[in-house]
Amino acid sequence: MLNSDSLATTTVQKKLASLGEVFQIAFVPKDFDAALKFWTETMGAGPFYLMEHIQAENCKYMGKPTSFDFSAAIGYWGDLQVELIQQHDATPSIYTSWLEQGLQGLHHVCVAVKDMEETRRVCAEVGATVMQEAQFRGGSAEVIYVDTHGGPGTMVEFWKGDEGGRKFFASVREAARGWDGSKPLRRKGDW
Repeated sequence: MLNSDSLATTTVQKKLASLGEVFQIAFVPKDFDAALKFWTETMGAGPFYLMEHIQAENCKYMGKPTSFDFSAAIGYWGDLQVELIQQHDATPSIYTSWLEQGLQGLHHVCVAVKDMEETRRVCAEVGATVMQEAQFRGGSAEVIYVDTHGGPGTMVEFWKGDEGGRKFFASVREAARGWDGSKPLRRKGDW
């Protein structure tokens, strides 16, 4: 017979929380510059490193192949990564649909995972829908964005990173530790 503690443990193991810890909060602001100013000047996060015109591979939106032009700025607020995303075209995506709905605030959280196949299985098991997916650097890194059907701000990105991605994130976190507020946005030539 299961007691309530073992039932709770069994239930949690089958949920999204079992896949890993949230390490990032992400926003798709209508006004990218205002969002950057808020996060650096009000919240004290930064510096932010801008990855311009990111090249996603094997990208799909709602199960269909797609390609769109977007940039992302990554910074840290303590040990929590903050991502600001800006799409440069009107191609349908999780980003354009967010803005078209007039939504603001938290767009998604990100969880690092080791096994994307298991992640997809657990997501399907709990009824989360894969809305967008992509690979990077020849497939060495992969992401899926799932709608958990809990309303705005409850989308989850699952990131199966590679060594290059992990090193980049670690270097951005290290830069944040002693940041003096100068150069809040750094472009690739500044790295």
